[in-house]
Amino acid sequence: MKFKPDQKLSGILIPLFALRTDRDFGVGDVDSLKELVDWAAARGFGMVQILPINETGGDNSPYNIISSMALDPVTIAVNPGSLKDLTPGDFKAICAGHDIDALRAGRVDYRGVRALKRELLEAAWKRFRTAQIREKTRRAKEFAAWVKGNRDWLEPYTLLRALTELHGGNENTDLWPRRQRTFASAGRWLASASPAVRRKICAARDFFAYVQWIACGQWTTLKAYAGRRRVALVGDVPVGVSIYSADVFAQPEIFDLSRSSGAPPEKVFESDPFTVKWGQNWGFPLYNWKVMERDDYAWWRRRLRRSVEIFHFLRVDHALGFFRIYSFPWRPERNAEFLPLDAEEARARTGGALPGFVPGDDSSPENMEVNRRQGTRLFRMLVEEIGRHRIIAEDLGELSPYVRPTLKELEIPGFKIPMWEIAADGWPVPGRDYERLSLATYGTHDHPSLRALWDKWFVESQSEDSGRAHAALRRMQEVTRFAEMNVSLPVPWNDGIHEGLLHGLFACNSWLAVNMITDLFGTSERFNVPGASGDQNWTERFPVPIGEWDACWPDKLERIAAMMRETERML
Repeated sequence: MKFKPDQKLSGILIPLFALRTDRDFGVGDVDSLKELVDWAAARGFGMVQILPINETGGDNSPYNIISSMALDPVTIAVNPGSLKDLTPGDFKAICAGHDIDALRAGRVDYRGVRALKRELLEAAWKRFRTAQIREKTRRAKEFAAWVKGNRDWLEPYTLLRALTELHGGNENTDLWPRRQRTFASAGRWLASASPAVRRKICAARDFFAYVQWIACGQWTTLKAYAGRRRVALVGDVPVGVSIYSADVFAQPEIFDLSRSSGAPPEKVFESDPFTVKWGQNWGFPLYNWKVMERDDYAWWRRRLRRSVEIFHFLRVDHALGFFRIYSFPWRPERNAEFLPLDAEEARARTGGALPGFVPGDDSSPENMEVNRRQGTRLFRMLVEEIGRHRIIAEDLGELSPYVRPTLKELEIPGFKIPMWEIAADGWPVPGRDYERLSLATYGTHDHPSLRALWDKWFVESQSEDSGRAHAALRRMQEVTRFAEMNVSLPVPWNDGIHEGLLHGLFACNSWLAVNMITDLFGTSERFNVPGASGDQNWTERFPVPIGEWDACWPDKLERIAAMMRETERML
């Protein structure tokens, strides 16, 4: 596939877990995404963007990954036609023991979905293993070759997963026996363990390797299929990995485990008082860039090569963190403890350290130059591995003056969110003035939908508090002015408002115009609320199955198609 900036593209953003089809098992998977690719191709969309698909920790956040290489088993399509080693009989018997209808209804039930897919994968592995031992099949040879070719990351990953199961699913390695907390020491421990323990660990490792082989095969096949349909798959490279990841387990020396990465205070996330006061504390360890530089960033290069086997484009999460990253001297588990404290009280509990930027803030020209050089060096490395015009930098947040010039020099598109791109006159920058090498969107998975925002603004515009009403009206005026809409405000949400805003995004000069699925159809679902916990995050599913979209919105989709043709975004 040869996508170039002179051909404008339209894209759709939806978390994989949110996709709903008639044949899913309570979560979107590879088969669901294939169905979306077919729909996108038929409708003229050139891109489908999803969130990270790496295996996650217990909180199910796609950004809290336990491996930079391993793929999440919940993404695997497990119907017998998709999972070759699974027989129809095994499939039917296992599914009979689960309430599939309940899994498909409402939000994602990760515990239930994982239990079902684990049983199906174990049954497939048992069949494969039997054939592997008895017949030395071609697939058995392919599996052995794949394991050998991926040994560098697969060995620590499978040992970590096997040890996690040995400890009853407890992924907190800090609570494990000291000898098992790193790959090197765990290997020595395993060598001295009893034969029964070694057999148990070995069997588990073989199973986890098989699951990854299946996942890798399905995803690379999907990429090739999407390429034939001329739909680019856009993946997401999380900025960090879990402190309990296989990467830290294998190479703790390439991380700075003393601080926890995050983002500075941000009032836009007003629902979370900790974020407003201290910032977002993600909990990921920082990278030790000086150590990584010694082998020319081999860990990063391996990770990127793996990603481009699966995706055509990569969105690099939190691009600002490659220049300088905000971090905390405490783990997220202690956030509530620090919320009521002032700076001096916080210093007293940390021994003097406070949240701040690493390598440093931008308080001096010297600091700014250090940060600029670091970011430039790292993004050059990313371009070397991924290729020109295949990286999209998520450059949202508190921008330093050197970030966008650096990305422009390297020909890396950044993000344009109209409500945040403000010109000198205080109004949004017109879309016609956007740089061609950019991605325009009204929001990411972290933000409310356009519909939810507009409904909120309209309610507030009716407030008796004149200041609040004026502020809400101003928000409406800003976004409609960007879209070059001639409309009398305030008005409730309607098809005219919705489609006028969509047209404004399609009409901008950006190479890529991507709508969240909620914004494309004008619905109100929200996929993540930064700082919140519980089942309101990472569990929301789009209510309408893909197969019903055309019947549900026939007239709207025809008008959207006309907009895409008019703005030369129709493939």
